[in-house]
Amino acid sequence: MAARVFLVTSLLLSCLLQICSAETYFSSLQRTLIVTASPKAGEVLKSGEDKITVSWSLNQTVPAGTDSGYKTVKVKLCYAPISQVDRAWRKTKDLLSKDKTCQHKVVSTPYKASNNSAEWTVERDVPTATYFVRAYAYDGEDQEVGYGQTTDAHKATNLFEVQAITGRHSSLDIAAVCFSAFSLLSLFGFFFLEKRKARVTK
Repeated sequence: MAARVFLVTSLLLSCLLQICSAETYFSSLQRTLIVTASPKAGEVLKSGEDKITVSWSLNQTVPAGTDSGYKTVKVKLCYAPISQVDRAWRKTKDLLSKDKTCQHKVVSTPYKASNNSAEWTVERDVPTATYFVRAYAYDGEDQEVGYGQTTDAHKATNLFEVQAITGRHSSLDIAAVCFSAFSLLSLFGFFFLEKRKARVTK
């Protein structure tokens, strides 16, 4: 009986260790990819309209064989710190499974060491915020093993903005203004007629 309990306990501990070892922390990753994106620092893009061209490659300064386990690259649009303030749903966490920094997928593609590029139209549901682009390299078990980004380590340089669509068109705004003006004129006309009637009655 004791042997069976010991065996079950050992199996549970082994499973727990495997689960824990599968967790990846951003601080444990090496910056092995060079990533560039077309938006200039401070540029404002419109969601649903403008496009971003992203390029990435292996940093040639890393030791040979660093990328031997790389299988996939996933490029993402990420919130800059200024757009994370007081927004817990965008909060940065070192544990990548809980990190909310990069929520918008740009592209996922098999890994190549060089000559990688993708064009992406900023999706309509991307909210107004300040962003940068990050690429993660994944191994065969879909675990992050390396990264690169368009900004510095403090996420303070080469940032750009996205302006979300409002869902309103200028024609609707013009119609609303015209309707408001007509309503005011009608109101004044009504009061003028009422006053005139009152004078005639007297």
